[in-house]
Amino acid sequence: MLAQFFKRYLYIQLSAQRVTVRDPSKHEVLSEVPEIAIQRPATGKAKVLAVGSAARGTAGEVDTQVFNPFAHPRSLVSDFTVAEQVLKVFVKRAQGDSILQPSPVVIMHPLGQHEGGLTQVELRAIRELALGAGASEVHIWQGPELTDEQVLSGEYPATGSMFIE
Repeated sequence: MLAQFFKRYLYIQLSAQRVTVRDPSKHEVLSEVPEIAIQRPATGKAKVLAVGSAARGTAGEVDTQVFNPFAHPRSLVSDFTVAEQVLKVFVKRAQGDSILQPSPVVIMHPLGQHEGGLTQVELRAIRELALGAGASEVHIWQGPELTDEQVLSGEYPATGSMFIE
């Protein structure tokens, strides 16, 4: 009972064009392009320069590439490691700077047409992305956009499918 009081929920909508992270209890929304600028010098470690819309501004820097890890014609994720880094940053931004944040229950909502539904491999990739971004539990939703009340209550429309991983 007490644990339920401390549960925090995040609702994440994924697409190649935009990642939206919503905190339904605070009614806060973070919506950004899912891009990341990575600098890979000839010697030394790769370094993340910027994530989101700020990544485009670094495109002209030396040894820097801008990636969109969700842009792939046949799959939701084109680069798992980079996608995980993007989600980590967005989840951290949505949670704020508090040190004592509980790991959130994350509801992942992949957007777009998934002909025949998501494969087991795609479901696992989505689950692993959320866990890597700091989720304590992962639910994957396919259907219409959820309201804050639906996310918090756990009562989802019958017109969609929920996969609890």
